[in-house]
Amino acid sequence: MRLRITFAKTEAMRYTGHLDLQRTWERTLRRARLPLAYSQGFKPHPRIVLASALPLGCTSQHEIVDVWLERRESLSLIKAGLSRAAPPGLQITEVSEVASDLTSLPSQLEASVYQITFLAPIQELDNRIEQIIQAPEIPRVWRKKTYDLRSLILDLGRLPDDKNGCQRILVRLAAREGATGRPEEVVSVLGGEINKVRIHRTHLIFSSE
Repeated sequence: MRLRITFAKTEAMRYTGHLDLQRTWERTLRRARLPLAYSQGFKPHPRIVLASALPLGCTSQHEIVDVWLERRESLSLIKAGLSRAAPPGLQITEVSEVASDLTSLPSQLEASVYQITFLAPIQELDNRIEQIIQAPEIPRVWRKKTYDLRSLILDLGRLPDDKNGCQRILVRLAAREGATGRPEEVVSVLGGEINKVRIHRTHLIFSSE
């Protein structure tokens, strides 16, 4: 049985990295007493696949993980058990069954959508956004390699300021293998500082959507 679990990663887990999140899921599934299926080979491990790594310091309302079980279980009971077993900061929103032979989640992922809130104001933010949109390319360096950030920005626009008057934007970034946009790079190009923003992933977009 292949489960697809949609979950939120909230403030309590904002600084939990990808590998630690993987371990958290394994512990949560064990606490829920689910019959995990294991990989083959010299060192078997539970078959748990997260759709996409969330940048450290970000929260999200739409993360997805696929989990394989040795036998079929009631979806309602699975969701109830996971909700009880999940630690603070991990909220289960949906549990469904998908075909076991579907391609992997990461290979289906096409884009991620982020809401970015600036805790310190960005001067002439609208003009900066327009400059990015009109730019033919935006050269950036990541891990000593140059790449074009502009080609990874699929959509970018303003949102209404939040209740505290903080500026907000919504950006859709490519998230394909070998072509992944990073929200902190968008923050930098707009003149913001990464320690003065809040980044929240609102949606993962897959090729089947």
